Amino acid sequence: MSQPLSRRRFATAVGGALMAVAATPTLSRAAAAKSATSTDVAKAAAASTDAYTQQFLTQYNKIKSAANGYFSPNGIPYHSVETLIVEAPDYGHQTTSEAFSFWMWLEATYGRVTGDWTAFNNAWATAEHYLIPSHADQPSNSSYNPSAPATYAPEWPDPSDYPSPLNTAVPVGQDPLASELTSTYGTADIYGMHWLMDVDNKYGYGNTPGTGAEAGPTAAGPSFINSYQRGSQESVWETIPQPTTDLFAYGGPNGYLDLFVKDSSYSKQWKYTNAPDADSRAVQAAYWAYRWASAQGAQGQVAASVAKAAKMGDYLRYSLFDKYFKQIGNCTSATGCAAGSGRGSEHRLLSWYYAWGGAEPGGGWAWRIGDGASHQGYQNPLAVWAMSSVAALTPQSPTAQSDWSGSLNRQLEFYRWLQSAEGAIAGGCTNSWEGQYGTPPAGTSTFYGMAYDWEPVYHDPPSNNWFGFQAWSMERVAEYYYVTGDTTAKAIVSKWVAWASANTTVTASTFKIPSTLGWTGQPDTWNPTTPGTNAGLHVSIVDYSNDVGVAAAYAKTLMYYSAKSGDTASGALAKSLLDVMATFADSKGIAVPETRTDYSRFNDTVYVPSGWSGKMPNGDPIAPGATFLSIRSWYKNDPDWPKVQAYLSGGSAPSFTYHRFWAQADIAMAYAVYGELFAGGGSTGGDTTPPSAPTGLTVTATTSSSVSLSWTASTDNVGVTGYDVYRGAVLAGVVTATAFTDTGLTASTVYSYTVKATDAAGNLSAASSAVSGTTLASSGGGTGTGTLKVQYKNNDSSPQDNQIKPGLQLVNTGTSAVSLATVTLRYWFTADGGASTFSTWCDYAQLGSSNITEKVVTMTTAKTGADHYLEVGFTSGAGSLAAGASSGDIQCRFNKTDWSNFNETNDYSYGTNTSYTDWTKVTVYVNGTLAYGTEP
Repeated sequence: MSQPLSRRRFATAVGGALMAVAATPTLSRAAAAKSATSTDVAKAAAASTDAYTQQFLTQYNKIKSAANGYFSPNGIPYHSVETLIVEAPDYGHQTTSEAFSFWMWLEATYGRVTGDWTAFNNAWATAEHYLIPSHADQPSNSSYNPSAPATYAPEWPDPSDYPSPLNTAVPVGQDPLASELTSTYGTADIYGMHWLMDVDNKYGYGNTPGTGAEAGPTAAGPSFINSYQRGSQESVWETIPQPTTDLFAYGGPNGYLDLFVKDSSYSKQWKYTNAPDADSRAVQAAYWAYRWASAQGAQGQVAASVAKAAKMGDYLRYSLFDKYFKQIGNCTSATGCAAGSGRGSEHRLLSWYYAWGGAEPGGGWAWRIGDGASHQGYQNPLAVWAMSSVAALTPQSPTAQSDWSGSLNRQLEFYRWLQSAEGAIAGGCTNSWEGQYGTPPAGTSTFYGMAYDWEPVYHDPPSNNWFGFQAWSMERVAEYYYVTGDTTAKAIVSKWVAWASANTTVTASTFKIPSTLGWTGQPDTWNPTTPGTNAGLHVSIVDYSNDVGVAAAYAKTLMYYSAKSGDTASGALAKSLLDVMATFADSKGIAVPETRTDYSRFNDTVYVPSGWSGKMPNGDPIAPGATFLSIRSWYKNDPDWPKVQAYLSGGSAPSFTYHRFWAQADIAMAYAVYGELFAGGGSTGGDTTPPSAPTGLTVTATTSSSVSLSWTASTDNVGVTGYDVYRGAVLAGVVTATAFTDTGLTASTVYSYTVKATDAAGNLSAASSAVSGTTLASSGGGTGTGTLKVQYKNNDSSPQDNQIKPGLQLVNTGTSAVSLATVTLRYWFTADGGASTFSTWCDYAQLGSSNITEKVVTMTTAKTGADHYLEVGFTSGAGSLAAGASSGDIQCRFNKTDWSNFNETNDYSYGTNTSYTDWTKVTVYVNGTLAYGTEP
């Protein structure tokens, strides 16, 4: 079997020269800013008058304008509007999971501002349709053996060291997640975004999502692709792109496989690589969507998408494990390092990737790997906290919450370990030195036995020299601090902000922030009891830039820190950055020119082993002596190519003004965050006084699956904006009212609750006194021994169309009549994306269609096979159901209002029987208490 190594990196920004731009008036705070009431937050100021929210909407509309070209005809965001751009993606009209995650975050922000969550749900539906491989794209996972997850192949420093030989003599550990995930979701497939897509099928592989096949150059796109495969020195200029599903149609006789891995024979196969920072950013976006929608009383509108994020987070745990599931720490010999078992291979950090692959159907094998290399720029404490502490985002697998809870603590330790004397965060660590489980240089500092690496994963250019990784990462820590008040996070951000602020210059017409960083020394070996001071670890600033995308992330870091800590200087610096960035606006967004001296590398040689030859789909030859450009000859037809050709011919380095999707989205969000926290009813001058704790918490009602609560409102000097309701240590809900119903609970179980208030400055009150509520016992649940039962038949011939058509009839098995007005039935299903609103119909009922009521309810907490249910009830006109009688046929039908398709095969209540059969997966309730059936 051939198992290609998988790896991936993100772009390193090339900072443009500082531009002298004429000053324009700065954005000013609205003259009549709204007061910070819960109503303001709930509405999120759709008609807000503050200039920063308006700037968000202006930027948002530029991004969404079809004329500006940010999206493909399929609705997929491009990496950039411009096509000629080479960084991590080697073409502008590719896309990444990074771009998708920023899109989700952008649409979540739009939902907060406008109250419209349609676009947020659409972003998730598009990712699920295109970027998360379907079963057809990963067909052999059922052959995966968790006891032998992958065959070891060492990594090498240089592309010329490849292909790398597979080595079955090196022990690999056990995969502790696979069986649990398969049991939880009923499938062996992986639910994670592949990191790279050729949106317009420029290369011509035609790996069209959902087909598991290569349609070739004639396909209109989009197409899955892979790139980086050959060691830490392989820059984007040295890659040989290849299809994710390699059917040997292109490349050489073995497709592209023997460029990367040396094997005795090669099989047609597929492979995918996940970028954990992008998937965790998607979870981060879902958290904000959930919180903001809840504040609007609209959490049901985002519930299905939030459940998808929680599911993605379940599989994201593969990034917490060593590449070959070996033991963590002191792993300095490939053969001598022990295979891990259980959690022995879990380092608990978000590593650079996880990957999976397998044979084409009939091959009978599959593999999965994590990664031992962890970069500071990939960690995400907010997302990890949400997956361990917010019920709606906690994955369903039994061990997921504890995995993410452990990761949160480990990530905060990681930041503390890597923080330089000045405040910037150094690179990271690895459990596999040079990708070979080698021995690090003597004296190398360690973190839980893993070696310090100042440039983890890739070296051309060094992976932690880009200031953008600092800004991205610290923003997540600042958001986590803003939400939780964690003092460890505060200390990390405070030191970082002081360093970054001291090295930032803003004038009326431009700004400069750090761009390229240099590193000397190393951190002290980590001691969790008495952490070192890192007096020998230092950062220097090599050069500066006015990179607007990085500046946006940096400004958001400053804003969240300021709003929570009360440090007014950081908030003022954020405002000054936003104001001067507005002077760089153009018709497509906000951008500055960049001089690209690295474009001299278009003629860089791409290593091809001696004797190897093949062809790209367009016929470009792949052979020794090939260059980046020669295997991408189509670049010569790009409208911007003459600028590059002139440079290659001896002219000046070309200048480009790029509109990267992630940067333009982040700029838009930075304005929205300032509008929320400072200008439009948010933080008022850095208030740090928390609200009073809620009082009078009382259980007002219980059923077999819910507990209802109420409490007395808190008081606060800048206004209470909402309440966080905790079930034990888990955030069960966010509301603006002083009442909450917790649903989806287990019958006959005691639950403990507390409530905390939040204010407009992000301050969190102390917890209320705890109160316990006990759910009622189920009456005949799952046994069919109650006085009622339901029978079901499937009236729909197709399980994958735009309507669901259950047939139902109620049977009274008791000895006395039952008033139908007290009875409801629930048919449980998954919405599968699309619109969050539904239309319902009763096509026929023996009792009379006018006596039947129907509605679709969004579940607060999604379950396996269900995130919604159709609730069927009866009016008083339906009368009573006599003992031994049947209601007769009730023909139900419902659809999403956008008429998008369902996939009924994964629905809890779905069955294929076409005649009435007793059906415990449709539940019956009398006066709200479960009387028959088993809830999911």
